[in-house]
Amino acid sequence: MIHEHNNYSLLPHNTFGIDVKASSFLEYDTVAELRKLLEDGRITEPWLHIGSGSNLLFLQDFKGTVLHSCINSIELLEETAETVSLRVGAGVIWDDFVSYCVENQWYGAENLSLIPGEVGASAVQNIGAYGVEVKDLIQSVETVDVTTATERLFLLDDCHYSYRHSIFKEPEMQKYIVTFVCFQLNKKEGFTLNYGSISEELKVRCSDLTLENVRQVIIDVRNSKLPDPKVVGNAGSFFMNPVVKRSHYKTLKEKYSDIPCYDVDSELVKIPAAWMIDRCGWKGYSIGQVGIHDKQALVLINKGGAKGVEVAELAQEIKQSVFNKFQIEIFPEVKFV
Repeated sequence: MIHEHNNYSLLPHNTFGIDVKASSFLEYDTVAELRKLLEDGRITEPWLHIGSGSNLLFLQDFKGTVLHSCINSIELLEETAETVSLRVGAGVIWDDFVSYCVENQWYGAENLSLIPGEVGASAVQNIGAYGVEVKDLIQSVETVDVTTATERLFLLDDCHYSYRHSIFKEPEMQKYIVTFVCFQLNKKEGFTLNYGSISEELKVRCSDLTLENVRQVIIDVRNSKLPDPKVVGNAGSFFMNPVVKRSHYKTLKEKYSDIPCYDVDSELVKIPAAWMIDRCGWKGYSIGQVGIHDKQALVLINKGGAKGVEVAELAQEIKQSVFNKFQIEIFPEVKFV
């Protein structure tokens, strides 16, 4: 069923808790309903398709149409002795999908536990955590072209995935709305535990290496670092980790002996943005109704009643200070609207 609302508050639809309104808000349950909305001309410009709003910062009211998918099915497409292939609706809560995989003893998604958002957005953002990116699981992405109301299938190679990026984030490709994502999970045991402190945490907390234990440790670690958006408005990691030339990292290493990095290739490394922001003295900083989380410098927070522009202004100050100190430019992972 199609649900339509006018002058609709987006407060429940963004984890930053920014109180703005959309001129029109449309929800749909099927691809056929989405195509009908397009064919009937009920979607007015500008338009924006959202998931759970966990990667958005609204700077003002949205004078147009906001769309949201309620396609919530999970379908088993194929099963072999080693793998399963699943077709998952774009409206499925991402962590519900991870939980479903773990319950069925399917390996691959557990490191992405507790990442906020929905399945459709996961394929657009190429979400990642603890050494795993969602592109490692995706087989294909089903979409609808807003300009023609026709369906188009993107295979994995068509999506041009890279760190926190996909073809769907390119300006000319944002006309595609994701409707389903097809994933392949493994039935044979296999974990990725060499990133961050996960392996150490497992040794401390658990005696058995199981999917359930890995998922629980990752949930516990994330909860220890990140505030619950239901309590404190935030969008998780606000900035992406910058990728820089190894030569620049070595120069910084001479001045900051404890600066961490992760290898990308022979010429590039990734430096944690949180470490640099922390070294600039921002962790726990607060001004008015916005601030930086006291346990994780990468998380900007709305302490209650903040406006999106106030968050954006603080983000710009952080960005400038990091550049001044390290000569490295950091970019928001969050989309400004």
